[in-house]
Amino acid sequence: MHIGELAFRTGVNIETIRYYEREGILPAPARAANNYRTYSDRHLRRLHFVRRVRGLGFTLEEVRVLLSMIDGGDYTCAEVKTLGEQHLADIRKKIADLRRMEHALSELVARCSGERTPDCSMLETLFNGEA
Repeated sequence: MHIGELAFRTGVNIETIRYYEREGILPAPARAANNYRTYSDRHLRRLHFVRRVRGLGFTLEEVRVLLSMIDGGDYTCAEVKTLGEQHLADIRKKIADLRRMEHALSELVARCSGERTPDCSMLETLFNGEA
């Protein structure tokens, strides 16, 4: 299949596919006589995998680690679980940080009168570093 079909079938942008090739996430495709890239089902499966794990928020480096486990075949389920647990802990930390930001911003917004005045308590608080 050509890159356009691979992009369509995976929902991944063509430029992202090329980026993944440059970064070694996707192996280089074969070239047809007309020098067009030709992708196989192996590329399709791998790109679906990358899209799923990226959708779960794994970094590109974490994707590399997971792919190296698959490619090398030298891994245990415990190693995969450990990586998943570390990622889950990172997500939970981000959620906690977002909740703190939400609370702080909610308080700032609630204190703001919203009137048409040059004096805004929200801006004053932010400018003075009180928030």
